[in-house]
Amino acid sequence: MQCEKLFAKIDELEQEYIQFWVDVCSIESPTKFKEGVDTVGKYFIDKAKPFGWEIEVRHEDVSGDAVCITMNPDAPGKAVCLSGHMDTVHPVGSFGTPPVKIEDGWIYGPGVKDCKGGAVASFYAMAALAAVGFKARPVKLILQSDEENTSATSGRDTVRFMAEKAKDCMVFLNTEGYQREKVCVKRKGIMKLRFDITGKAIHGSKCFDGISAVREAAYKIIELEKFKDKEGVTCNVGTIEGGTVTNVVPETCSFTVDFRFASDEQFREIEKTVERLAATSFVEGSVCKVTRLSVRPALDPNEANLEMFRRFNEVCTANGLPEMITRQNTGGSDAADMAAAGITTLDSLGVVGENTHSIREKAELCSLRESAKRLACAAYCL
Repeated sequence: MQCEKLFAKIDELEQEYIQFWVDVCSIESPTKFKEGVDTVGKYFIDKAKPFGWEIEVRHEDVSGDAVCITMNPDAPGKAVCLSGHMDTVHPVGSFGTPPVKIEDGWIYGPGVKDCKGGAVASFYAMAALAAVGFKARPVKLILQSDEENTSATSGRDTVRFMAEKAKDCMVFLNTEGYQREKVCVKRKGIMKLRFDITGKAIHGSKCFDGISAVREAAYKIIELEKFKDKEGVTCNVGTIEGGTVTNVVPETCSFTVDFRFASDEQFREIEKTVERLAATSFVEGSVCKVTRLSVRPALDPNEANLEMFRRFNEVCTANGLPEMITRQNTGGSDAADMAAAGITTLDSLGVVGENTHSIREKAELCSLRESAKRLACAAYCL
């Protein structure tokens, strides 16, 4: 077994990196709170400096800064890239004080699973590799700063930074939450839209002479909510705002939509459907404008990714780790963007947890060590 000493070092370092996990998750960092996200990035940078690793920071004016930490930057061969995102979804204070708790083998708090646990496991793997003198290839940790809103805050600049740093790497291993013995090779893409509808305001007593933007929105929402295919296109109308007071026909109404799709063909069908729906007036005289807020491609199980999964599985099992199977996920991740950029990618190799995007989010403490072993094994043996 090639990784015996490496795995022993990971076992030895476990308590240190559980504390690292607690520290990172205690820094609350919702996507639009730049100060919090940057503080997380600085924590990783400060921990990397004593190792002498190369540190690159992509400054962002609005979103948090993205970070790339590279060990063995001058080593021969293609890099193995590890990646996780530093941002979370809940407002500061949502998890109480302190925000992170450990109980009965579980850690609770913002981002413990999604995705700070995976980012910590990545650093943990690199620290163990350094401790056993690994110098055979570069290993990069790319820390994304605005993944949770599809990188809209940075205008997708952070995604471009990730693709730039991962270009020509051997494999990009993304550390979203892990399901035991399953590696994600397929994800749905995401398109977020805003519908803005304009009608004609008039006193409610003369509603027959008005053009209700809310009524038009209701017809459109009913049509959109028909898309509920688990394996194909889904649509969720997430927010709606319209009208002023109850006795006035509403002149404006806006709502936001989250589409999920499994292929480029389905994406094109969504575009056609939205175009047709926007042009259709259920309430005569109403006008609709659609704005695309963000798009993330689907992660497709292409030949390169499946071959890398086979190799990854082979080296893991050869070193005593469990055999894995492939799975698909309906949520989006940076892995899809990297695959779309032509980078060989495997996803969801972080920690095991539950209740993602909930104030009950939790992760299994032992899964941090397990994740670090998978990631370190890939860097050491691929």
